[in-house]
Amino acid sequence: MTNVPPTPSGLRGAVDLSSLVDRAQRPPQPGGAPSGAAGTGPGAAVDGAAGSETGADLTVPSLVLDVTDQTFQDVLQLSTIVPVIVDIWAEWCGPCKQLSPILEQLTAEYDGRVLLAKVDADTNPQLVQAFQAQSIPTVAALIGGRPLGLFVGALPEAQVRDVYEQVLAAAEQNGVSGRVHVDGAPATDTVEQGEPEPEPLPPHHQAAYDAIEQGDFATAIQEYKTAIAQDPHDQMAVAGLAQVSLLDRLDGRTADDIRAAAAAGPSDVPAQLAVADLDVSGGHVEDAFGRLLDLVPTVFGDDREALRVRLVEYFELIGAENPRVVAARRRLAERLY
Repeated sequence: MTNVPPTPSGLRGAVDLSSLVDRAQRPPQPGGAPSGAAGTGPGAAVDGAAGSETGADLTVPSLVLDVTDQTFQDVLQLSTIVPVIVDIWAEWCGPCKQLSPILEQLTAEYDGRVLLAKVDADTNPQLVQAFQAQSIPTVAALIGGRPLGLFVGALPEAQVRDVYEQVLAAAEQNGVSGRVHVDGAPATDTVEQGEPEPEPLPPHHQAAYDAIEQGDFATAIQEYKTAIAQDPHDQMAVAGLAQVSLLDRLDGRTADDIRAAAAAGPSDVPAQLAVADLDVSGGHVEDAFGRLLDLVPTVFGDDREALRVRLVEYFELIGAENPRVVAARRRLAERLY
């Protein structure tokens, strides 16, 4: 969870998105839509975004934008005016729920000098892949259409604030120093202030989060287990335990090694469990479910039990009401019984 300084050397060259910005800024085609534009999403309500000069002010519907694979081009265009923080998250991710309010609060405090783009990892696989997000939350930035890796995991507010300052400094060095205003809000008061502070976490949850920030997954696992022992119905602790257990299993292993082992051993249960972990951490939930469910009927004994336990853990992680979990749970029952 070490920060990657937002300087040109931190750019992920394999994910150079600046060409999409160029395409977004081409002259409108007949009918008024820019070439390649989605036509909907954050940019559809932006006043004067297309062709705006660096340093200019413009109006946006909100400082916090929900972005999809289809609407991301609009955010690329906005990143030529102000830096954009990209938060790749998921509803079932415990650390994401800790980090997101911090990102939203800081974005509000910077009063239009930075935007926040929120990307749901479950429904936007192209962006997850583009930002090479192997676990969530993953936080990156866009400056002039070029991505910068920032950090992975939930950091304390003070460290996140430092990251924002670094991003703004890098943006200014690259000539991206504009400001945006929320549509309908005064320029000097673009966002509502004084939002209530989030409620403090239960002690064992907070201890687990603190341990995760230090990379001490073993301690975090123990804290969550203690919370569950005290309250077996603590669903946040159950989901947190599943999340940190996944991080612990992936710790110290590279994605290339995990995928190579899985490709070499399609019936190797430990190898398939590892690559399923990788899929889940990157938001490819259905791939993980399908991989393990297809393997269940082909193995027996301890191997089958290992697959069942891992799938149940994923169900807890993602949420019992999630439609993909409902479908996968039904398929698992069919294969087991």
